[in-house]
Amino acid sequence: MRVITGVARGKRLGELSGMETRPTTDRVKEALFNIIQFDIEGRRVLDLFAGTGQLGIECLSRGAAQCVFLDRRRDAAALIRSNLRETGLEKNARVIQEDSLNWLKKQKEPFHLIFLDPPYDTDLLESALKTIAAIDILSENGIIICESRAEKELPALSAPYRKDKSYRYGKIKLTLYRKDGSAQ
Repeated sequence: MRVITGVARGKRLGELSGMETRPTTDRVKEALFNIIQFDIEGRRVLDLFAGTGQLGIECLSRGAAQCVFLDRRRDAAALIRSNLRETGLEKNARVIQEDSLNWLKKQKEPFHLIFLDPPYDTDLLESALKTIAAIDILSENGIIICESRAEKELPALSAPYRKDKSYRYGKIKLTLYRKDGSAQ
């Protein structure tokens, strides 16, 4: 697993052992960053259920202003810190080891990009989406990127949030939600 592009291009990232963490495949990661490539620079990012931290690290490498990485596992938080040191991107990063939904409920500051890639066979994705919309921590014109099994149907959210496009890559699906901005 490597950083695709940006200041840390080509840097190898460490991975967690075992089957509890499922890193985003290179093919899906490349497609995802092609979709959001113009929505990263200078933005504030949340990598929820961060695992190895590869999605947030890719954003920092591409010029994101800040990234908050969150995972409940101690070994995942330690690995994210190590990956940030290896890539030299720790300056604009914050790593938190805590339950994702509990942490979300305490947040006030908005994010421009939010990655949601929890374990597949749970209801964490739906719960996180509903919590984010309820506490409204996505900036105007912000994007939530969800990774799930291809057959999983994700819920619609109330305005100003809207379910945008879905992209299928074999057994994996990326679903984007956007928060509409104020009419000018």
